[in-house]
Parts: sequence; C-alpha cells; structure tokens
Amino acid sequence: MSAVTAKDVKALRDRTGAGFMDCRQALVEADGDFEKAEEILRVRGAAQAAKRGGRETAEGVVQSYIHAGNKIGVLVEVDCETDFVARNERFIEFAWDLALHVAAAVPIAVSDEDIPAEDREREVRIATEQAADRPENVRERIVQGKVEKWLDDVVLLRQKHVNEDKHGGKTIEELRAALASETGENVVIRRFARFAVGG
Repeated sequence: MSAVTAKDVKALRDRTGAGFMDCRQALVEADGDFEKAEEILRVRGAAQAAKRGGRETAEGVVQSYIHAGNKIGVLVEVDCETDFVARNERFIEFAWDLALHVAAAVPIAVSDEDIPAEDREREVRIATEQAADRPENVRERIVQGKVEKWLDDVVLLRQKHVNEDKHGGKTIEELRAALASETGENVVIRRFARFAVGG
C-alpha cells in the first residue's frame, strides 16, 4: 500500500471540496488512486446526503432577486440546519442563483409532489388527445413521456440551471445535493414566489 501524503490529501480536497479526514480515508482505501478515491467520496457523499434528508431544517435565508428593468422579482426560501451554514457565503450564493433561475425559468412548483393535481390531470388529458392517432400499444408510453417532459420544464428541482456556463447543465436538485454534501447539512428549497408586472 502506498503512503498517503498531505500533498495528496490537499490535491483531492481541491478537486472534491470534501473534508481533510474524508479525503485521507478515501485515498487510503483507494491505495492512492485519485480517480477511485474521488468515486469513494462521491458514493459516500450521496449516502450521507440521503441520511441528512430527514434532519430538521430550522435555519436558512430568504433571498431576493429583482431583474433588470424592475419588471420581475423573486423571493426564495432555502433552509438548512444551522445558522453557521445559513451565513456561509456559498449557501447565500446558492440561494441568490436560485432566485435568478426562478426569474428566468418560471417553474410552477418546487417538486413533483407540489404540482397541483388539476395541472397534472390537464397535461395527461392533452397528451392523451395528442397520442390518440398512435398505435394503442405505444400510447401509454407516449403520454408518460410527454408528462415527464412537461414536469422537467415546470418543476424547479428537475430544471437545469439557466446559467449553463456557471453550472454546466446541472439540475437544481444536483446543485442542491452538492451543496448539502459540501456543507454536511440537509439543504431544503422550501418555497418561492415570482412576481411579474402585469402578470
């Protein structure tokens, strides 16, 4: 087994943003292989994020964004477990980026569960009518595909962040999960409100 140096640990920390001890342990397990160590950290991060999902989030921020021209405004509430994280620059930046995204992408709900039943039923009816001329054995899949695409367009957590250059095509859920992993806390996008003049 190769010895893990502080320089190796720092290099892995720079690549992943994980804690010192986590990086050291992953490098030891991976026998110094950076790719394998990074994979170990990603698997653990996802598992830890899932465990954190049930923890109470009583702290957080309300962030605002007013679009140029003062015609569109957004308020978002993003919650976490401690005021230490709520005051963290990365956390506040995430909330601001989220508010900017809501202004541009116009989601109607945070998650699938928040979509009003009548909206979902309307989309199913429309998709069913559009698929009426297709062979019966594929209609259900077509309807399901159209409804899933609609959900990708209107559910905040499913949307890709509008700033592709900064976020590389990641969804809001992927960005939220990465922040939860980075902070070690449960991060919850609680709600948002979007205001548009005349809308």
